Amino acid sequence: MKSIAISGSVRQSVGKRDAKELRYQGNVPAVLYGGTTQTHLSVSAADLKAVLYTPEVVFVELNLDGKTVKAIVQDAQFHPLTDLVTHIDFLELNDEKEVTINIPVKLTGTSPGVKLGGKLVQKLRKLRVKALPGDLPQEIEVPMESLEVGKSFRVAQVVLENAKVLNNSDDTIVSVIMSRALRQAEQEAAKATKGGKK
Repeated sequence: MKSIAISGSVRQSVGKRDAKELRYQGNVPAVLYGGTTQTHLSVSAADLKAVLYTPEVVFVELNLDGKTVKAIVQDAQFHPLTDLVTHIDFLELNDEKEVTINIPVKLTGTSPGVKLGGKLVQKLRKLRVKALPGDLPQEIEVPMESLEVGKSFRVAQVVLENAKVLNNSDDTIVSVIMSRALRQAEQEAAKATKGGKK
C-alpha cells in the first residue's frame, strides 16, 4: 500500500476562531482518533492534495511533533463553494486491528462482448473491504476476458487473500449489455434471413 508522509502540529486551542485562523494560514484543522486518545491537530492544505485528490488508497505517515503515527483519511469536509478542505478526520492504524476502507476497482483485459459491439456498464468503482492494514490491497482487479454480451461480474466472484469484501455478494460490479447499434444490427440480420427464406 502506498504511503505519504505529512507533518502535523498538535493544536493547543480548539474552537471556531482558532480553526478560521488556521485556514487563513493555509492549514486544515484535523482530528486523529482510533488510538488511546483523540488528538486535535493541524496539517498543511498543500500536503493533503496527494492524499485526497487521487483514486488510490493512501496510508498517511503523520509526523506529530517528532512522533510518527500511521493513519488513513476517514473523512474530509469541503467548503461548498470553493471546494477547499475545511476539516479532516484521520483514523490511526494498528497492525493488529482490522480496518474497513473503500478500495478502487480496476478493470483488466478486454471483454469479447465489447469487441462485438456490446456496451460496458461499470456499476461499482470502489468496494468496501475489511482487513488488517498490512493485508489491504491497493486495488481490486476485475478480469474482463469472460464478459460476453449479457454477462456480468459480481461481488461474489472477487477473491481476496486475508481480506473480506463487505458489499452485497449479489451486487454487480461490471456488465456488458446489448448496445442499441448491436440490437439494431441483430434485428436487421434477422429480417434479412427471414427475407432470404421466402
